[in-house]
Amino acid sequence: MLFYRAALDLSCSARRFVADLIREHRRRVGSRWRLLAPGRQALLVLVHLRRNETFAGLAAALGIGTATAHRYVTEVVDLLAELAPDLRQALRIAARKAFVILDGTLVSTDRLSGTNDRLYHSGKHRRHGVNIQFLTDPHGELIWASPALPGSTHDLTAARKHGIIQGLTARAIACYADKGYVGAGGAIGTPYKRRKRRPLGKRKKLFNRHHAKIRALGERGAAALKQWHILRKARCSPSRLTVVVQAVLTVHHQAAG
Repeated sequence: MLFYRAALDLSCSARRFVADLIREHRRRVGSRWRLLAPGRQALLVLVHLRRNETFAGLAAALGIGTATAHRYVTEVVDLLAELAPDLRQALRIAARKAFVILDGTLVSTDRLSGTNDRLYHSGKHRRHGVNIQFLTDPHGELIWASPALPGSTHDLTAARKHGIIQGLTARAIACYADKGYVGAGGAIGTPYKRRKRRPLGKRKKLFNRHHAKIRALGERGAAALKQWHILRKARCSPSRLTVVVQAVLTVHHQAAG
C-alpha cells in the first residue's frame, strides 16, 4: 500500500473546535484511553467530511482499524449535529436580514435495493439522492440546511413538510425562491411562470430578470454545502444524511466565524 501527504483546505481553528468537542465528550463519558488523541480524531472526521475519504483509507492513514475509524467518525458527527441550528433558531437569524433566499439541492447517493430505490430517485436530476432545503442571507451566506428527504420529493413539498413557508410567513420574513416554489404563497416570492400560448408581458419579464439576479446569490449556499465532498456523492445510508448535513452546517458556521 502506498501513502502520501495531503493538505486539507480548512483552518486550524476548525480542528481545534472539533478536538475541544471530543475532549469534552470524553471527559463527560469518563473515557480514559483511546487509540487517537482528540486532535487526531478531529482530523479523521474533517478529512472524511471534507474529502469523502473511505473508512479503509482513513484507517490506513492513521494506523487504526476500519471499524474503529467508522466508530470514531460516527461518534463525532453525532456530536457536531447536536450543535447545528434548528429552523426556529435560523428564523431568528433570518428576521434580522432584509430578506432570505430559499432553494433546494440534491445530495447524490448510490442506488438502493427494494422499493426505496424508486423513492430516492430524482426525476429532475436523473439520479438517486436526498432533497436538502437551505436558506441563505442576501449575500448568499448559508444560514440553515434542512433534514434530508427522499430525492423524489418536490422542493415545494419539502419546504411545506419542514415548515419553512409557515415559519417565514408567520414572522413576515421576505423570501426569494425559484419557479419550483410557485404556489407557496405567504412570504415566498417567486417569478412569473409563462403559460401555454400566453407569453409574459414586458413588466413581468423585467420582474423575472430582477428576481433572478437576486435569487442567483442563493446558489452560493449550495456551493458551500458541496464544498464538503461527502455531500457530492454520499456512500452512507440516506438515513444518516440528516446528521451528516447538520454536522457540516456546524463546522461551516464555525469556520465562517
